[in-house]
Amino acid sequence: MLIKQLSVFLDNSPGRLNAATKVLSEAGINMRALTLADTSDFGVLRVIVDKPEEAMSILRSHNFAAKMTEVLVVEMEDTPGGLTKILDILEEGGINIEYMYAFVGTKPRKALMIFRVNKPDVAIALLKSKEVRLFSTEEDIDELIHVYW
Repeated sequence: MLIKQLSVFLDNSPGRLNAATKVLSEAGINMRALTLADTSDFGVLRVIVDKPEEAMSILRSHNFAAKMTEVLVVEMEDTPGGLTKILDILEEGGINIEYMYAFVGTKPRKALMIFRVNKPDVAIALLKSKEVRLFSTEEDIDELIHVYW
């Protein structure tokens, strides 16, 4: 129930983000979700793509520092308290959230939250026991695009 995510480390300078996304674009890699965090010296682009292994290879061949991690993609209610419901479940299991980001689409009253957690197997079991929908493969990502956009 985990999805592969790329973390790309970028110098915090003009054009560096564009260069990374251009490399993916030119290779026919489609970005499905992303977030960008920065410090004064560098940024971290976290991105979910349709072909993660190929994207990793392409980025590295263009001298981008990148690593692959696994994240949870959770469907939640896009209503007040929707996120709290998910966070309560994770807190119940002693799960630490390292980071998270979200996106919404056209599916009424639903959103997707992407979580990086310290105990993914425990988080998956807890969320499934509460009948929370999780997405688990790149094929599921394609379904997300058709359902949400």
